Amino acid sequence: MKNIKFISAAEAVKVVKSNDRVHLHSVAVTPHPLIKALVERGKNKEFRNVRIQHIHTEGPAPYADPELEGIFQLESFFVGHNVRKQTQAGFADYIPVFLQETQRLIREGYLKVNVAMIQVSTPDKFGYVSLGTSVDATLAAVENADTTIAIVNSNVPRAFGDAMIHIDDIDLFVEDNSELVIAAPGPISDTDRKIGRYVAELVEDGATLQMGIGAIPNAVLSMLGNHKDLGVHSEMFADGILPLVEKGVVNGKNKAIDKGKMVATFLMGTKTLYDFIHDNPGVAMMDVEYTNKVSVIAQNPKVTAINSALQIDITGQVCADSIGIVHYSGVGGQIDFLRGASLSKGGKPILAMPSITNKGISKIAPILTPGAGVVSTRANIHWVVTEFGAVNLYGRTLQDRAKLLISIAHPDHQENLDKSAFDRFGSHFHFVWDQD
Repeated sequence: MKNIKFISAAEAVKVVKSNDRVHLHSVAVTPHPLIKALVERGKNKEFRNVRIQHIHTEGPAPYADPELEGIFQLESFFVGHNVRKQTQAGFADYIPVFLQETQRLIREGYLKVNVAMIQVSTPDKFGYVSLGTSVDATLAAVENADTTIAIVNSNVPRAFGDAMIHIDDIDLFVEDNSELVIAAPGPISDTDRKIGRYVAELVEDGATLQMGIGAIPNAVLSMLGNHKDLGVHSEMFADGILPLVEKGVVNGKNKAIDKGKMVATFLMGTKTLYDFIHDNPGVAMMDVEYTNKVSVIAQNPKVTAINSALQIDITGQVCADSIGIVHYSGVGGQIDFLRGASLSKGGKPILAMPSITNKGISKIAPILTPGAGVVSTRANIHWVVTEFGAVNLYGRTLQDRAKLLISIAHPDHQENLDKSAFDRFGSHFHFVWDQD
């Protein structure tokens, strides 16, 4: 390729030295050849105390293995499944931060990035490459790193928006044409469908959608086929949105900003999704500073933000990042979009979750499990949806909230929740549950 000199991954990662901070590109474009080469250097004890930073990577994360303690230290912005056990055991760590502010930590110098490791598309005739499926905080890392190493991969889609960078902004190039990491949609359960139906009933024509990946978002999307003029402004989207685009349901006509465009900061899905964004001017992959900025989100009308939670107490406090003191995920963009939707004209912030865990434990609890992180405060919560219904807590008293949440709790747990509310609020509190 013109103006590009390729070197091996092993040679490229020689720029990393002890005490450096390395930023890794996220999700589907995780730069695995560079990670593998860097870990080999670590195993050879060529450096120590290299801090690894990323939002969420997919695939193996050998830099977090316990045997490399002292060689690498992972400090992630979000705890994904591939580093969860290591984080819970203390071999890796987590930086609590709103997703929108991950780029700020880099741009304002709180976290000095020495080396950025990214994966990009092949260059066009003007010398531009694309960050493809993930812009997030990686653009900030590229802008501020001492050295940027890029894997040039023909499988990385050429996405527009903030994803486009020039080869002059890259220092070292490695060629690798491995397939991107994919995530095929999983099965949708009866519980997911019930939740999806209640959420879909809240979505109005002309709404701007924010939702993630998984069975519940897919269930919601599958029920929006008769809606009109929906838009997308989200931190991410996945394959579930594509049928609605094909039907013309999602067209962005009602958006106040980025009219006609689907906006996201990262994507995760199948090759079909990655092919969809390739050379598609209707998709704008943007900096997370833009996608998750409350004042930007709120400009669109009827922003309908659909998020989830691990646990919610009977007053509306939401835990979405830990199970007690055991860390599970991260703050992510929940607050960014709950606030943005609440300030949008006609907006609806929604929390959707099954009423119980896989072990039958109620997700609606008298109090949050001790040590649980309060990701969203009582004041942030509007709509809460389970398979037993949808309730709106906004503007309601603590006791009203308890009654509403108990009404959508699993019937097996309603009596215990009622007794807990009685103990908390006094003898005048009483919730009548359906014992049939």
